[in-house]
Amino acid sequence: MSRGYVIQAINNDTTDYVACAKTLADSIHRVMPHSPITLMTTSDIVDSRFDHIIKIVDVDPTQWKLANDWQVYSLSPYQHTIKLEADMYIPRKIDWWWDVLSTRSMNICTTIRDFRGNISTEQFYRRTFVESNLANTYNAITYFSKSAVAEEFYQLVRDIFENWLEYRELLKYSSEGRATTDVVYAIAAKIIGYEHCTMPHFTDFSMVHMKQHINGLLSARWHDELLYEIQPDRLRFNTHTQMYPVHYHTKSFQKIIDGELAEYD
Repeated sequence: MSRGYVIQAINNDTTDYVACAKTLADSIHRVMPHSPITLMTTSDIVDSRFDHIIKIVDVDPTQWKLANDWQVYSLSPYQHTIKLEADMYIPRKIDWWWDVLSTRSMNICTTIRDFRGNISTEQFYRRTFVESNLANTYNAITYFSKSAVAEEFYQLVRDIFENWLEYRELLKYSSEGRATTDVVYAIAAKIIGYEHCTMPHFTDFSMVHMKQHINGLLSARWHDELLYEIQPDRLRFNTHTQMYPVHYHTKSFQKIIDGELAEYD
């Protein structure tokens, strides 16, 4: 029974997502040394951090590249996959999740936390979800198995991206002119049935989301405001040890991580 982590990283004119994916892979290997990791990218690279590097065809002409997301299902080499967004860091082992997740076809993250570890109900960024009565999905951590449910889900994800203007009419409010992956996942999950795609009571399937308003900060550049300590076996913000995957969001933090950890390599 194959299990592994998949990171999709497609660079654009402003962000080196492949560099973020390498940093994420390093963090996984530090705490879970034997974990299989696959990189999906359009870049030509060879890197021993990854067990597989799969070239994908870029079907999104925009800088966002979000419309490529549906390819993760068909191209994953694993029977059981945890998909992670590239701008994340794993400070503690999460491999015990597999025991819970492997009994399911899918689970999209619906629980986020602030840097203090508290579950967040902040809706500042979620008006579309609230007014359109959508589940609070965060695609940054998604589990799926090779199954009929997951296959149908990702076919829907593709269809929604390709026909966004039609699907957008179903929403009572849309803050974006374009489709975001979180909203697309929420629509697809609602069509299939949330009971098949989410496990809201499994709140440990969670991440720390470092967006400004989730953490009650003064600016988006949270690492200019908080003290941080980065060690191979510890990540702390303002003395709070991070117990969950961290979605650092501000991409410049990736270089800070690499710089801080260079002395340990």
